[in-house]
Amino acid sequence: MANERTPAPVSVLFVCLGNICRSTMAEGVFHSLCSSSQQYGALIDEIDSAGTGAYHTGDSPDYRTMATLKQHNITNYNHAARKVNKDDFRRFDYILAMDEYNLKDLLRLRDNIISQSARTKAHTNTISTECTTPKIAEVRLFGDFNPDGTVNKKVGGGQEIEDPYYGGINGFEIAYEQAMKFSKGFLVYLERKQQQS
Repeated sequence: MANERTPAPVSVLFVCLGNICRSTMAEGVFHSLCSSSQQYGALIDEIDSAGTGAYHTGDSPDYRTMATLKQHNITNYNHAARKVNKDDFRRFDYILAMDEYNLKDLLRLRDNIISQSARTKAHTNTISTECTTPKIAEVRLFGDFNPDGTVNKKVGGGQEIEDPYYGGINGFEIAYEQAMKFSKGFLVYLERKQQQS
């Protein structure tokens, strides 16, 4: 019998602006899907969320996010808002933005980290025969992942989750439905990717 190597599980960071509405909704939904399924749970190592802004650092998710999650029987989720940082780009395999503005901010941060690493490497004049470039997260729009497990060829070409903060509870329900749809598509994508490796 051939010795089959099991692919390592991946870590995922969901990102919106303030880390109290959409990214926490996505984290809660994704965590629920992974913890309720042995099949999907084996794909994932770590799940977290953050914001591109520091407006709500330390705050709990918006009460409407929590109410929507509770309505869908997700009752064991808690989180303290935080701002995304440089270490996140090395710590996580995937960083998934909720909308185009968050995506642009994240891509800018990622590119700065890559440029800084290249400058540091050039400055230290490191000579190596093997690749020493550290891992950098794949940054995408959460909605780039389709329900059938395919992914948009264009980064950011998928559907956004609009910020429901200034609207009513209905906007949070829409965000929940999108988070569920994109989560399932992302999990199918990961499953296929691991089967191919």
